[in-house]
Amino acid sequence: MNKKTLAYHLKDIQHFYGNTKVLDIDDLKIQKGSITGLIGPNGSGKSTLLKLLAFAQKPTCGHILYNGQKEFPFSPTIRSKVTLLTQKPYLLKRNVFENIAYGLNIRKDKRHLKEKVKKALRTVGLNFEVFAHRKWHELSGGEAQRVAMAARLILKPEVLLLDEPIASVDTKSAKLIREASLKARDNWGATLVIASHDLQWLYSISDMQLSIFKGNIFSTGMENIITPPFEKYNKDLIAKKLTDGQIIKLKSPSPKTNTAIIRKKSISIDLETQKDLNILNQLHGHIASMLLEKKTGYIMSAISIHDMSFILRLTPDQISTLDLYPGKKVILKFQANDVEWI
Repeated sequence: MNKKTLAYHLKDIQHFYGNTKVLDIDDLKIQKGSITGLIGPNGSGKSTLLKLLAFAQKPTCGHILYNGQKEFPFSPTIRSKVTLLTQKPYLLKRNVFENIAYGLNIRKDKRHLKEKVKKALRTVGLNFEVFAHRKWHELSGGEAQRVAMAARLILKPEVLLLDEPIASVDTKSAKLIREASLKARDNWGATLVIASHDLQWLYSISDMQLSIFKGNIFSTGMENIITPPFEKYNKDLIAKKLTDGQIIKLKSPSPKTNTAIIRKKSISIDLETQKDLNILNQLHGHIASMLLEKKTGYIMSAISIHDMSFILRLTPDQISTLDLYPGKKVILKFQANDVEWI
């Protein structure tokens, strides 16, 4: 991957709100024309990262390269090339036509304006004759989000950033927004970065998944988070007690760290327990769900361990050999030393 193929290169990024660090990224590259899925709980830093990528904020530390060049918030060189759609659509207090045409009017690009607005509305499933002259306050939530999407698509941006774009809309609008976002990549090669809790959608369309937790990015996608409280187990280990009586044993953390990460690659799955493995965690659970990564053919499997959920990335051979399916009882195994602390 060389500079010419990169849409973004983030280096040594740290971002603070007051004294609270909300992002900590050593090195992150996003390829042109790719679809990147952002996964993480609310408050993990997804929205902040998207604002930085949109050049709506400047990182407290570090810098962001766009197309190989350092760029800064509201730079005229990237205006309209990068656009962000948030969960709550922001519309001007004007009619639908004026909202969608606004960006082109700013560019002073008024050629075939009506046809362009009509096409943008059609892309998000809205009829021009019905919606063009509706006021912003006459739209449902799903319609408003689709209008906001059309206002971005009409610009044919190089980068389309989506922050929970379908979280608060009806099923029909969600489907149309999903389809419209993919058309931006297919029709003119837009780079997409999408934050969403719809994991099935993200895993089925994205080239890369980034998991964010407490501002830390895991480029391997969703990893397994174990949060406090913990108890002392012995001089070297601590324990997380589950409400069903099972115990997760972990090596003790260093000072100022209290959240454990167990990488997917560190966990094996089996159907039986083994004896004489004192510090090997062997957790009884069942398969809660299975999602196919269409790009790789791997199956992302959520394993429910009573009141916790673990994520594994399994091969079709593993699925076949162990005859795995949702609801099947399994054993997850990993060593106490396989933990990372943040």
